[in-house]
Amino acid sequence: MTHVLTALAWPYANGPRHIGHVAGFGVPADVFARYMRMRGHDVLMVSGTDEHGTPILVQADSEGLKPAEAAAKYNRIIVEDLDALGLSYDLFTRTTTGNHYKTVQELFATLYGNGYILQKKTLGAISPSTGRTLPDRYIEGTCPHCGFDSARGDQCDNCGRQLDPVDLIDPKSRINGETPKFVEEDHFFLDLPAFADALHAWLDTRTGWRTNVVRFTKNLLDDLQPRPISRDLDWGVPIPLDGWVDRKDKRLYVWFDAVIGYLSATIEWARRSGDPEAWKRWWQDPEAVSYYFMGKDNIVFHSEIWPAMLLGADGEGAKGGEPGALGRLNLPTEVVSSEFLTMEGKQFSSSRRVVIYVRDFLERYSPDALRYYICAAGPENQDSDFTWAEFLRRNNDELVAGWGNLVNRSVAMAAKNFGAVPEPGELEQVDRELLEATRASFDAVGDLIGQNKVRAAIGEAMKTVAAANKYLADTAPWKMKEDPKRQGTVLFTVLQAVSDLKTVMSPFLPHSSQKVHELLGGEGVFAPMPRIEEVVDLDEGAGATDGPYPVLTGDYSDVPKWESVPLVPGTPLDKPVPVFAKLDPSIVDEEIERLNA
Repeated sequence: MTHVLTALAWPYANGPRHIGHVAGFGVPADVFARYMRMRGHDVLMVSGTDEHGTPILVQADSEGLKPAEAAAKYNRIIVEDLDALGLSYDLFTRTTTGNHYKTVQELFATLYGNGYILQKKTLGAISPSTGRTLPDRYIEGTCPHCGFDSARGDQCDNCGRQLDPVDLIDPKSRINGETPKFVEEDHFFLDLPAFADALHAWLDTRTGWRTNVVRFTKNLLDDLQPRPISRDLDWGVPIPLDGWVDRKDKRLYVWFDAVIGYLSATIEWARRSGDPEAWKRWWQDPEAVSYYFMGKDNIVFHSEIWPAMLLGADGEGAKGGEPGALGRLNLPTEVVSSEFLTMEGKQFSSSRRVVIYVRDFLERYSPDALRYYICAAGPENQDSDFTWAEFLRRNNDELVAGWGNLVNRSVAMAAKNFGAVPEPGELEQVDRELLEATRASFDAVGDLIGQNKVRAAIGEAMKTVAAANKYLADTAPWKMKEDPKRQGTVLFTVLQAVSDLKTVMSPFLPHSSQKVHELLGGEGVFAPMPRIEEVVDLDEGAGATDGPYPVLTGDYSDVPKWESVPLVPGTPLDKPVPVFAKLDPSIVDEEIERLNA
């Protein structure tokens, strides 16, 4: 058994999440976590809502709310949506907890004590109309290195160079289009150049990473600059130094506190579990592994900056040092980055209303229909485009006519002719070949999930579904009424294949796998689901969240093993109800009209 940390990017709490977000961080991570649990590993899946920074202030102003009120509002919406999608978090929390504040400040103190945090003057971008600091990512202009006209204030997505807003040619605020005012300020910086050699050495030990992540990260290491980690804000984690901690106008930069959330969420989970030291099994055990899931716009924070912070906290940068109160911490095993999902040929944008929110989607369609589309056609290694026509095709031609048809036909025939799982006679070669294929799919599909090749994995599973459907068509048990023994053998064989496939499908499609389990006469929970719990902050004082708030958690200790389990002849079967709903072609025009409206 291995301790496996599954760390998901923290969705920003300035609005509901759209399907492009969950395609990048949510569903791929959940597939991986569910599979790893079924393989017997001790998995901890953590994340939460990212609730600090100027975007929260902007959203709060637009709604006439205080920042804490806006963050709480969207935290609850996001928790409910991720729960409905079936993402099996051990803890989905938030960054406005006392526990998170303490963890962030502890890591800052360790980095500062080891000499990896510098204080210096810099030019900060201010909104002339509001007087507020503009986050680097809220400033766009032309890259001075490659000429890309939509470079952000922190990096250029075209050439990958690290930038500062003042470097941009013709910078503009993404909030209102105005030209920022640059003023001299005192701030703290993470000394990234001090980690260049350590980061190069660490990256050289990484194997199996997606090519885009390794190439992008190594390009960044050639031009490391100190990175600002504080800003002129009144909303965020206070800077834990004398003369700074009580200041109302200075806070730690949101990106710095957000990446520490993986650690603070693990610590919070341990405290809530009744074993406050349990977090160390995922962060200090050298045999533990950790996988970080996000979209490609977050690569730099997880493959360069967060590893640099961990190296500095461990005292392994160019300046040396000693681990702090949190001890020596593990670096990421793998950074699993997805590309972008577009919609009908356009980039998702809430402000331009080019968007499908998770909540709106799930009001009309099943969560497994969305999960299937993301797994089969998501932006795993290249940008992919969501279209309603393709969603309709995959739902009707693959889910309904493929997997759903196999389940319904086999269970319906067995229920009608035998009322139970039939007793098989001697298996023929064709029967053995199908059962060998379904048993082999455990290794084939599992190996691909373990490599985070979700598209290939679900494709392999659907090949086995096709093989089972072909077996059913070739053997034609509905023509065997005069030979009930052979009919029973064929139906037992295909039901055993369905039983195996429900297990193979469960990381991808947990809701429908639970239904198939019940159709086959199974009882109890087959695919554990998350649950929402109302909790109160574990700590009082600065950073503590007032009143109860929702977290996503669950009990995943009793999951099925990743293996074939023999069906028991005589298990009662009833007439099945369809596992998936066939969609009318009219939804395509309806959804496009809704989008255009």
